[in-house]
Amino acid sequence: MKTVAEEGPGYAIEDFGYPNADKILAEKGITLKRGDGHITLADCDSTTGLLEVWSRANDRICFKVTGTSGWLTLEIPSVFAVKGNDYSTKVDMKTGTEAKTFDVNKNTWTPVGESADEQGREFMLMEIRTAK
Repeated sequence: MKTVAEEGPGYAIEDFGYPNADKILAEKGITLKRGDGHITLADCDSTTGLLEVWSRANDRICFKVTGTSGWLTLEIPSVFAVKGNDYSTKVDMKTGTEAKTFDVNKNTWTPVGESADEQGREFMLMEIRTAK
């Protein structure tokens, strides 16, 4: 005999996985992994105030930022510049086994990855973090 509690509905567990990530990878060649929903992929011509990421592999990729803070883990290869918005933004990048964090200037361009590396090595963007 089972009790009623054992037959109840299952629990919904949020894994923070990025919606439609497989489709975005196939169409745009970028891997969006996990986030809190406050940094989302956006059409670069859709509005002002977007965070812009420039990559040799993907040209310009834009993100809309909302809320008081946000985070998004992703993989965008060959990133060399980020244009900030009104948020304080940090980006974590990796080349080989070496990881670096760059502070992004508000509302202007910041050289990151190979543009900021003395050896000009290619870097993969791994995480974006924002705060008001």
